[in-house]
Amino acid sequence: MAKTIHWSFVLLYVYGIFKQVNALEDLEDSGLLISEIIFATAFIIVVTLRYSYMRRFKTLLGAREPVHIVHYYFARSVHKAMYACFILLPLTGLMIAGLYNQGYTINATPDEEQTVMDVVLDLHGLVADISYLLIILHIGAAIYSRIKGEGVWSSMVPILKEDKPTTNKTVKKIAAFEEGIYDKVGSWFSSKKED
Repeated sequence: MAKTIHWSFVLLYVYGIFKQVNALEDLEDSGLLISEIIFATAFIIVVTLRYSYMRRFKTLLGAREPVHIVHYYFARSVHKAMYACFILLPLTGLMIAGLYNQGYTINATPDEEQTVMDVVLDLHGLVADISYLLIILHIGAAIYSRIKGEGVWSSMVPILKEDKPTTNKTVKKIAAFEEGIYDKVGSWFSSKKED
């Protein structure tokens, strides 16, 4: 079920990227405006349902080895940040549609102060950029987990399943270095907690 939800959402997100409105003036087409509102609303519902379902499961589900607590919280923070972006993207899109529908159609010129539309457009663009970075981080972490053979990849990706941890000496050295960093970060937080 988790795999189906994961990959269905990926398709929905990719569809949203490719169908996005390129120019504010495109919203003059009432059919497009209504379809954008329906898509944004459906996207919010799907994200909310996905989060409600997935939060019951531990982050890094499928890991065969114990996951360092710092690694766990880092991964969990990235996931929560992605969910925040996935909620803010359609919300700011709905705000843009609402503002446009209320007559906020002109952006500020270079010699004017920012309009409310500019602020919302900038926020929408920023959230989109952050979501791209988080997705790249997520994919990179999944590939790295696959290389290490931790089992997380196999729990979410239907191909190239790993069946055991890696025996590659270089990968093991990198993983040991990573664990050392997690230990240092963990001890730093522990010492801060005691103060």
